[in-house]
Amino acid sequence: MSSLENMKDQQIQPQPYWRCSKQDFFPEESFQSWTNYRHALSHTYSRFKDRLLSRSQDSDEIEKLRKQSENDMKRCLTWWDLMWFGFGAVIGAGIFVLTGQEARYNAGPAIVLSYVASGFSAMLSVFCYTEFAIEIPVAGGSFAYLRVELGDFAAFITAGNILLECILGGAAVARSWTSYFATLLNRDSNSFRIHTDLAEGYNLLDPIAVVVLTIAATIAMSSTRNTSVLNWIASVVNTLMILFVIIAGFSNADVSNMKPFTPFGVEGVFRAAAIVYFAYGGFDAIATMAEETKNPSRDIPIGLLGSMSIITVIYCLMALSLTMMQKYTDINPNAAYSVAFERVGLRWAKYLVALGALKGMTTVLLVGALGQARYITHIARAHMIPPFFALVHPKTKTPINATLLVTICSACIAFFSSLDILASLLSVSTLFVFMMMAVALIVRRYYVNGVTPRTSLLKLVGFLLIIIASSIGMSACWGLNPSGWVGYAVTVPLWFMGTLGIAVLLPQQRTPKVWGVPLVPWLPSLSIATNLFLMGSLGHMAFVRFGICTVIMLVYYVLFGLHATYDMAHQQPQV
Repeated sequence: MSSLENMKDQQIQPQPYWRCSKQDFFPEESFQSWTNYRHALSHTYSRFKDRLLSRSQDSDEIEKLRKQSENDMKRCLTWWDLMWFGFGAVIGAGIFVLTGQEARYNAGPAIVLSYVASGFSAMLSVFCYTEFAIEIPVAGGSFAYLRVELGDFAAFITAGNILLECILGGAAVARSWTSYFATLLNRDSNSFRIHTDLAEGYNLLDPIAVVVLTIAATIAMSSTRNTSVLNWIASVVNTLMILFVIIAGFSNADVSNMKPFTPFGVEGVFRAAAIVYFAYGGFDAIATMAEETKNPSRDIPIGLLGSMSIITVIYCLMALSLTMMQKYTDINPNAAYSVAFERVGLRWAKYLVALGALKGMTTVLLVGALGQARYITHIARAHMIPPFFALVHPKTKTPINATLLVTICSACIAFFSSLDILASLLSVSTLFVFMMMAVALIVRRYYVNGVTPRTSLLKLVGFLLIIIASSIGMSACWGLNPSGWVGYAVTVPLWFMGTLGIAVLLPQQRTPKVWGVPLVPWLPSLSIATNLFLMGSLGHMAFVRFGICTVIMLVYYVLFGLHATYDMAHQQPQV
C-alpha cells in the first residue's frame, strides 16, 4: 500500500521547470527505442491517413491540451490592453521602412492605394480571427482553429508557416531597428553593420539586432502584465509621434509630387500591396492572448477590430503624407520619413521620427515575443514540436522555453539576412495562413462532424475547391497578363458561382454563440480571393524560398511530427 502511495505522490509532485531529459523532448512511444521508431516509420502511410482525416474538438483545445503546460497563464488583460497590443504589434517596421521602399521601387504615390488594398484584405482576416478567438480562446491562435476545422495535417502546414512568420518577423523588425538607430545618430543606415564578403543580401552582419531581440524577449519572459503596461505607455508616445508625422507631412506637402500617381501601373500597386501586407502582420498576436484575457468574448473583438480599423486609417494617411512631401524618385528606401523631413528643412524632425520609429519597432518586438511564444506553446502542446516548449513557468506564468526558441532562431537569421529578403518570404507565409483561416471559417459554419450529411460535405469540398482554384486563376491571370480580360471572364464567374453554391445550396450547421462574421460565405470567400491574389503579386523568388521551407517542413513532419501527434492522439488514458 505504501509503494502505491509513493507512486501517487511522485505523480502529483510537480516537476521542476528547468529540466532537460529525453522525456521532455521525446516522450512519445515511437521514440522510446530504435525498434519503436523503425516500426513507426513503416506505418507512415496509415498514420498519415489517420492524421489527415482527424479533427480536434473545441473542448480538447481549451481544456485537454492546456494541461500539457503544467501551469496556467495568468488572466490579467482587458480590452484596453489588447487595443494597445494591437498598436504595439502592428505599427513598426512596416510603415516606417516598407512604405519608402515600395513607393520608390513599385508603386510611387499610389502606395496609399497599396495600403488600402492590403488593409482591406487584412480586415477580412481580422473578422475571421475574431469569431474563432471568441469561441476557442486558447494561446494557439490560428493553429488551434485549423486543428479543429481542417485537421492535424492542415494545421501542421499552417504551424510551419506560423513558425516561419514568427522567426522571420522578429528578424525583419530587429534589422529595421538597427537602421533607424543609425539614422538617429546621424549615421548611414548600414554603418553599425559588419561588412563581409558573403553573398549579396547576407553580407551585412547585424549584432545590434541580436541584442535588441534578446532584451525584448527578456522583458516578455518576466511578466505579461508588466510587458502590457510598458507596451501601452510606449505605444501612446509612438501614436503622438505618428500624429506629428502626419500633420507635419501635410503641412509641407507639394501636390506636384503626386504626379504621376501610378508610375509603375496598377501592377506595381498590387505588387507593393503584397509586400506592405507585412505592415499589417502581427494583429493575430492578440488572438494568442486569449488565455490571459479576463473576458475573451468581449475584449478580443474590441481589441482586434478597434485597433485594426484605426491602424488602417493611420497607414493610409502616413503613406499619403510621405509621397506629398517628397517626390517618389527621391525617397530614401531605408529611412524614408527621416530623410524626407530633413530635405524639407525640418532637420530636427528627422531625429524625432527616427526615435518614434525605434519606439514603434521596440513595441512590435515586445508584443511579438509574447504572441509568438504562445503560438509555439500550443503547437508544442499538440506535440508537433517537442512538448518541452509547451511548459509555462510557475512563477512568471509565461512560456519561457518557447520564447527562447523563437528568440534564438530570430537572432541567428537577423544577424545575416537583409530586410528585403525577409519581407517577401514573410508576406507569402502570412498570406497563406490568413487564406487558410478563411477556409476554416467556412468549414466551421457549414460542417459539423456527425451532423452534416456526407452529400453536403462533398458539395462543400467541391465548392471550396472551385473558390480556391478560381482565386489562383485570377492571380495567375494578373501575373501573366495584367491588362487582359479573357482570363478574368472565366475565373471571376467561377469564384462567384462557387460562393453562391455554398450560400444557396448548403444550410449553415453552426451559429456563432456571441459574435459572428457577417455575410458568410461571401466575406471569407472574398478573403480567400484577395489573399491568393496578393500572393500572386509577389516575385518568383519569394515562392522559391517558400517552397524550400515547405519541403523542409514536410520532411520534418514525416520523420517526427506525424508520429508524435499520432501517439499523442492514441495514447491510453492513465489509470
